[in-house]
Amino acid sequence: MIHPTAILHPGAQIAQGVEIGPYAVIGEHVRIGRGTKVGPHTVIDGWTEIGEDNTIFHMASVGAVPQDLKYRGEETYLKIGNGNTIREFASLHLGTVTGDGETTVGDGNLFMAYSHVAHDCHVGNGVVMANAATLAGHVTVEDHAILGGLCAVLQFTRIGTHVMVGGATSVTLDVPPYTIVTGDRRESRLRGLNLIGLKRRDFPEATISGLKKAYKILALSGLKLSEAVERMKSDIPPCTEVDYFISFIESSKRGVCR
Repeated sequence: MIHPTAILHPGAQIAQGVEIGPYAVIGEHVRIGRGTKVGPHTVIDGWTEIGEDNTIFHMASVGAVPQDLKYRGEETYLKIGNGNTIREFASLHLGTVTGDGETTVGDGNLFMAYSHVAHDCHVGNGVVMANAATLAGHVTVEDHAILGGLCAVLQFTRIGTHVMVGGATSVTLDVPPYTIVTGDRRESRLRGLNLIGLKRRDFPEATISGLKKAYKILALSGLKLSEAVERMKSDIPPCTEVDYFISFIESSKRGVCR
């Protein structure tokens, strides 16, 4: 159902079963998949691809041009998967040619009111961004991370899988997977493993035990980062999650929160 007051460019590709509310505006290059609902006064523009069964609430801004002064109208993309919820006044922007050329969002994410996903960000699956959580450009957020309200993530930063970012936290370094980080720009640091999140997702006790050991070595041992990594490799039995914890740290270009 498309409300008669909605404005759709003739070039937009709208699948069957899409609902578009009053006064919504859909741009020329937009593609919207089956079962997606678009609320009143929402604007979807740019080269934006939206999958199936998404719910976009009123006043959201999806596919606007990047807030990047180098952007000159190039053909860049926003690609959104299936089953996402984008609440009122949330904003998700196109990529840039100086970045990856696209901003990507996976499946089953929740973007609460006033949250912001900037150009060239990559958001995985099952992510929750609470009210006014903000990603600067080129940020990667891995699966099942939760970002508290009013938190701000610096450009080119990575948030690992199953991370919990506390409300109003300023994140300036990569956050290792499975951890909790809180604090302001000067004192943002790890506060422990995201044990509640891990248990809710039924991680085995053996895995949690290994991650506890890895966390203690990283955050509490006082070792240099390279020494901590070597200690983890030598002291902790092989485990998929611990191995990923280590590889995330080793691949960091910004440095990691500790």
